[in-house]
Order: sequence, then C-alpha cells, then structure tokens
Amino acid sequence: MKKVFIFWDNSNIFITAKKVAREKEGVDAYNKVRISFPALLNLARANRPLEFAVAVGSIPPALREVWKKLEKSGVKLDLYERGAQSRKEQAVDEVLQVHMLRKALDYNGNSGVAVVLTGDGAGFLDGAGFHADLERMQKKGWGIEVLAWDRDCNDRFRKWAKQAGVFVRLEDFYESITFTENYNGVIRPTKPLDLGRRLIV
Repeated sequence: MKKVFIFWDNSNIFITAKKVAREKEGVDAYNKVRISFPALLNLARANRPLEFAVAVGSIPPALREVWKKLEKSGVKLDLYERGAQSRKEQAVDEVLQVHMLRKALDYNGNSGVAVVLTGDGAGFLDGAGFHADLERMQKKGWGIEVLAWDRDCNDRFRKWAKQAGVFVRLEDFYESITFTENYNGVIRPTKPLDLGRRLIV
C-alpha cells in the first residue's frame, strides 16, 4: 500500500465550507460552521499509512487555538500573518507548492499518493498553481487525489483530477467533516465518517 502525503489549503476549505453550510443548513450556519480537523484528516488519509501532512493558512490571532487542534492531529503547520495593508493571505499557495515539489524530489522513484485538499485549482490555464505541480508529480509516478468542495472547484481542474486519479466531493461528507457551534457550545455535532464511499487511487 502506497504512503499518503497530504497537502492542505485550509483557507480554501473553510471559506467554501461556510457557503455550503448556508446552502444546507440556512443563513445562520454560515458563521457557525467549523471544520472537524481530525475527521477531515481521516477522510484524506482513508486508513492508509501517513508519511507526511502539511496545512498552510493564515493566522488571525483569534484562530491560533483552532490551529493548535490541527497540529495535535499530526499535521505540520505552515502559517502566515495576513498582509497589514491588504488583509489578504501572503504567499500561502506558493508555500504549499514548495512542500509538494520538495516531496516529489525527496521521494523520486519511491512515490506515494499526493492528497490535495483545496478548492479552486487556481493557475490551471497558465501552468501555475497546484495543478502544474500535481501534473509533475503524476509524471513521476505519484497517485493523485483531490479533495475539494465541488461548488467552487475549477471545472478543468476537477476534470483533470478525475482523469489523473480521484476527485472527492467534500459535499458528500459534509455532515461528517463539519459541525456548528456558537458561544454556548456545539449545536450540530459531526456524524460518523463512512469511508466506504471514499474512492482511492
């Protein structure tokens, strides 16, 4: 069984989760939905040996405790402050790509399965972004799996992922990888994760 290498763009996952929550559970869920880091990690891993996992994202100070939960789940964190003027993420996509390319080089000839948690497939048309690096990894013999919210994923990126390996719609696991909460605590807990529906390469 090939080892799994997880590359996780948390911002894309969380931002679209809020939109999906509003569609599935109503307007109030938009600000109450949370990602269950252990459940999403289990979905990505799918009972296979985990060799490496990294999550990249930004860190408004209030979210530091949330990120610590992900670290306790066995994921390396690569976090960056938002730009002081733009309030936007700085180089998060590029950092994730660096991790991907390093693993592709380090494990050349002994490839595993690259599992990418993202949402947008940015850079598909101009040879940049996640897609370009996934193509490089595939040509080196890596298995490719993309886990993304279907509603916001680039159409061409989705099609390529299905042809190259596996595309997993996060909507199919929504109630198992998210929960809702407010200041009083959990409103809707996660449901058990059914990996029997999870395709793998």
